[in-house]
Amino acid sequence: MKLWDYINSGKVYMIAEMSANHGGSIEKAFEIVEAAAKAGADCVKVQTYTADTITIDSDAPAFQIHGGLWDGYNLHDLYKEAYTPWEWMEPIKKKCEECGVDFLSSPFDPTAVDYLENIGIEAYKIASFEAVDIPLVRYIASKHKPIIMSVGMATEEEIREALDAIHSQGNDQVAILKCCNVYPTVSSDLNLKTIPDMIQKFNVPVGLSDHSMGYAAAVGAAALGARVIEKHFCISREYKTADSAFSMEPSEYKSMVENVRAVTTALGTIHYGPTDNELSSGEYGDRRSLFAVEDIKEGEEITTVNVRSIRPNAGLKPKYLDDILGKKAKADIKRGTPMAFELIE
Repeated sequence: MKLWDYINSGKVYMIAEMSANHGGSIEKAFEIVEAAAKAGADCVKVQTYTADTITIDSDAPAFQIHGGLWDGYNLHDLYKEAYTPWEWMEPIKKKCEECGVDFLSSPFDPTAVDYLENIGIEAYKIASFEAVDIPLVRYIASKHKPIIMSVGMATEEEIREALDAIHSQGNDQVAILKCCNVYPTVSSDLNLKTIPDMIQKFNVPVGLSDHSMGYAAAVGAAALGARVIEKHFCISREYKTADSAFSMEPSEYKSMVENVRAVTTALGTIHYGPTDNELSSGEYGDRRSLFAVEDIKEGEEITTVNVRSIRPNAGLKPKYLDDILGKKAKADIKRGTPMAFELIE
């Protein structure tokens, strides 16, 4: 499992969320795993629920969706359409292993946790809406596997309650993801500046579960210290599913991975002065220094006419000009000679 090695090394762990994008076809699910691996994902994630484990079949007003991508749906009908059959989990996990990516799933009730334990799950994802289900969070944590928990809509108090529930089970392997549960998310709702604040407040690795279009938010999050990026992944948005409208296609995901890797490399470490590459490239030698720009006779006064700050970097630093002005040359100094204190009386 790459998850904790990546987080501890400072790399960004890239999750491709399959969700409903298989469209009810296990062959499509396998295709998504293969494409995600080729696009640079470290992990493919699915969701483990059925319509009956996540809600009930009811036409009461509370169970109707109003507005947004799924306007008009009954919750039970939506989840029945979008779910991944549990008997697919183990074959998808094996396909992930074949493709060299991790397998991750979000369980939505204790029976899903038990099922995932039986197939050898190595880590868990907790979805934003389930982060407030403290008994479920505690049960997942009791399995002592790494946990990635989205905390969309959660207050500081709710995040602390969920983390306390995990820690109460002796489980300290947890990362939390900034998230906005609007599909797709508009940029003004992302509030990425929260990420460094979360790192400081909660003292755990922090990432981003991103439902916005494109990858600008993912790159920005990585620059702010995110250690996990989760994005929905599909083969093509033309293949319509419950989640395809806000999912990334393979070429887009590949570009995101490349840009996230580039920005995390660019962050580097805190460093002042020339880098090794600057020194080896010779560019450091193009800094300014003090040179004789005219022939100077022995005993002649050093002035701003016969000594100037020019490129390259071979003589005294320019800051020493005032120290040598008005002093005499110890010997003849030829034009083009880098100035040194040894040349001055």
